[in-house]
Amino acid sequence: MSEINKIHEQIPLGKSTEYQSSYNPELLAPIPRELSRRNLEACQREMFGEDLWTAYEMSWLKPGGVPVVAVMRCYVPSTSSHIIESKSFKLYLNSYNGSEFESFGEVEGRLVADLSAAAGDTVHVVLESLALADSSLQVGTLTDVQCVDDLPITVSQYEPDASLLAVEQGTNVEEALCSHLLKSNCPVTSQPDWASVIIRYKGKKIVPESFLAYVISFREHQDFHEHCVERIYVDLMNRFNFDYLDVVARYTRRGGLDINPFRSSRADAPRIETRLVRQ
Repeated sequence: MSEINKIHEQIPLGKSTEYQSSYNPELLAPIPRELSRRNLEACQREMFGEDLWTAYEMSWLKPGGVPVVAVMRCYVPSTSSHIIESKSFKLYLNSYNGSEFESFGEVEGRLVADLSAAAGDTVHVVLESLALADSSLQVGTLTDVQCVDDLPITVSQYEPDASLLAVEQGTNVEEALCSHLLKSNCPVTSQPDWASVIIRYKGKKIVPESFLAYVISFREHQDFHEHCVERIYVDLMNRFNFDYLDVVARYTRRGGLDINPFRSSRADAPRIETRLVRQ
């Protein structure tokens, strides 16, 4: 049995599960990032970033038994040794539902400690009341970004193929492209994962039709969200050595959670945190 199959045997994804309503950090199931990274080309440039999780179904009990509802955002650095498997994350968050906590601060502190231990690095957590989240998580639109989805192309490749990518020789630009047609599949359950992908870069101009064909080529690919974004980053950077490159995927939520991996050649790159209509 392969190492990744052994990991899959130990995680709750794809299995019938009894939900627990008493706080239990042991429900978290970390997966080594290296299991998927070893299948990527060696990246020619350093890669920075994080995985932003948003939890829309966060709840616990105040002393006296009255429920509290909140929205949680969790930032897992891409330098962490492990990703957090999504179903285990959901089970862990559900385990707060029947437990009493004194304050938002106590819950946030437990989230930071537990998620950091699972990821193997310091995780940043923002826990907000609905009143605060209503203003910070408004659905927005992408500005100054070219959407490539309506370009006239013919496709037949539905597994990632970096050879589809092309640039225009002699033309240097600084621009952003997006496609809402990114689809990949869970490597355990084969359930579809849907996302919008946005790239910002400076360098030789990407042929937009080639970028669209490349995004569509992930349609039957099986991997976790984080590693799909890393593959896009590595494929683009290794072939074209841009002055800088940012890649973010805004995945639709499942079980009250969405994940938005961000990778960049710049440690200080501005994050793309616009919540899109499908989220």
